[in-house]
Amino acid sequence: MQNHFTLRSNSLTIACLTLLLGGCASDPTPVSVPVTILSGEQMLTESQGIANMGDRWKKGKQLVDRGNTLVREGRNKIDEGNRMIGEGEKEQRESEESYNNIKK
Repeated sequence: MQNHFTLRSNSLTIACLTLLLGGCASDPTPVSVPVTILSGEQMLTESQGIANMGDRWKKGKQLVDRGNTLVREGRNKIDEGNRMIGEGEKEQRESEESYNNIKK
């Protein structure tokens, strides 16, 4: 009985291995990729949308450049204003010192 069971078990193992190896050796089933066909109208619409995005980007770049120029000019004016304030305060101090020296 045990001999009969061992033979049947070996036969079952061989059959399973044969099926397994056969499955591994066969060509895989190709996966179909859906092909989307664009119409001329779709392509035109999409290209116009992309062109509009490019135009908006250019306008944005111009605004950034103009803004940076204004900030740079503003900083230069602030620096010049601070220089003028310093010079004016110096003249005021010197004038007050001269006046105080004359009064003594």
